[in-house]
Amino acid sequence: MTKPLAVSCGQYSDKGRKDLNQDSHGFSLPPEPALSLKGIAIGLADGISSSPVSQQASAMVVRSFLEDYYCTSEAWSVQKSGERVLTASNSWLYSETMRSDFRFDRDRGYVCTFSGLIIKANTAHLFHVGDSRVYRLRNHALEQLTNDHRMWESREKSYLSRAMGMTDKLEIDYRTLPVQAGDVFVLATDGIYEFIDPQILISSIATSDNLDHTAHAIAEAALVAGSDDNLTIQILRVDALAEAANESVLRQVESLPLPPPLEARMLFDGYRIVRQIHASPRSHVFLAIDGKTGQQVAIKTPSTDQSSNPEYLERFMMEEWIARRLNSPHVLKPFTLDRRRNFLYTTMEYVEGKTLSQWLVDNPRPELENVRNIIEQVARGLMAFHRMEMLYQDLKPDNIMIDNTGTVKIIDFGAVRVAGLMEMHPDDTGNQMLGTALYMAPEYFLGEPGTVRSDLFSLAVLTYHMLTGQYPYGTEVARHRSETAQRRLHYRPLIQSSKDEREIPAWIDFALRKATQINPYKRHAEISEFLFELRQPAREFLTQTKPPLMQRNPVGFWQGVSLLQLLVILWMLYERFGH
Repeated sequence: MTKPLAVSCGQYSDKGRKDLNQDSHGFSLPPEPALSLKGIAIGLADGISSSPVSQQASAMVVRSFLEDYYCTSEAWSVQKSGERVLTASNSWLYSETMRSDFRFDRDRGYVCTFSGLIIKANTAHLFHVGDSRVYRLRNHALEQLTNDHRMWESREKSYLSRAMGMTDKLEIDYRTLPVQAGDVFVLATDGIYEFIDPQILISSIATSDNLDHTAHAIAEAALVAGSDDNLTIQILRVDALAEAANESVLRQVESLPLPPPLEARMLFDGYRIVRQIHASPRSHVFLAIDGKTGQQVAIKTPSTDQSSNPEYLERFMMEEWIARRLNSPHVLKPFTLDRRRNFLYTTMEYVEGKTLSQWLVDNPRPELENVRNIIEQVARGLMAFHRMEMLYQDLKPDNIMIDNTGTVKIIDFGAVRVAGLMEMHPDDTGNQMLGTALYMAPEYFLGEPGTVRSDLFSLAVLTYHMLTGQYPYGTEVARHRSETAQRRLHYRPLIQSSKDEREIPAWIDFALRKATQINPYKRHAEISEFLFELRQPAREFLTQTKPPLMQRNPVGFWQGVSLLQLLVILWMLYERFGH
């Protein structure tokens, strides 16, 4: 990170004219790398005056937001991390109320409002429940960013319609907005904003040289103006925006040299090279033995042709970062480093087996059950990526290994898209086509970002290819780069593509047709739905395909047969005796 995010913060909270301060507030400015990966967090909560335990609720919510947010995965988006933390806090508050003497009187339970802000890179992420407020001051104009969750019965009487701990289901207002250097965010409880003129707020901040003193002065002014509630205000000024980058990875790319050419029996950084496993114009993979443990390990080095490509080298080193945040038997594991790395390379577990490409050469006509078994394992690996808000984006036979026990593992993370890291590069749309054209979803060729349904498309194409050796739309998808052109693509049913006489049920073709729809919104919503339909017919298939009359109504079928036989007998008798 050449220039980190820089902010200034001033805060003040006081009980005011009340006996007890039920407000809570806090601010977190973490050190690197958390500052780049997660951003800064600020939040306040306002307890309800009718509850004797509301101050405990507000303190818990703020503390959890500021601490637990930084415990969530760096791969997660800010929205997912923040909502997970607040949902967990809400569940705890609600359960505490249900276990207490206040379970029949929610207004006396563990309830509070909450407003929080996370600034990551040059984007502000706002979380809000209740009637505390967040404002933005820009160019001497004050803008309210939150809506009060308050119902008014009359001019004098109102009540909270939404708050933390009020019900077991939490509805959070979430929004994002771009941030500029010089922006000021103000978080305040109703004891402040109901009694302070906006112009006083603007002028006080504009002339401030100490935000803590300014926050105190604004609270005192609200008290003088007649505030009868607790007084809490936070002022956050953005002094400089971050130049977004993954600092730990970028530091390695900038400081570590490329490895020398590796050969068998060579000693390298504490490893003994055994042999080369794979080579391409972009990277080389070697089998090596760890000198300390004797364990086999796969070492991947960038090709010397990429030495002047910092973008590639950063993505290369990101592969190990990604692998360390996944935990699945169907995803390649990183090798634990216990010593300093002296060159630019990655270390992963060594998988003794073959790629799916080689397996298909050895098994050109696999049985349906074998295909299901492999695809289900690949799918579980993909779902491990999706749980961490990652898209794999490059599913193909060369990126799948089958070890000697039959376990399937996804390898090579060079095209993986990580939601949490994309937020650090807000100007990057993530539309680079990093996958393999034959397996890529059509939306990529329109310049659209991928989704979970894009990985599903690739998985379904892989399934189709294993069953037929062909592709559901042939090899022309990559050439169709407009919606009009893509509408001319036609799915080829399995029976037309299969080169042998294996009996594949029609409902398998139905599942594959749906999972490979050109329009992503017509595909299955989840990979698990596709897997279900590989094992049994979809309800849509059963309703669209009428079973024979004998299955639908066997009694009626045989009655019809009997009637037909009777008519035939009567006709024969007429022909013989009727003349």
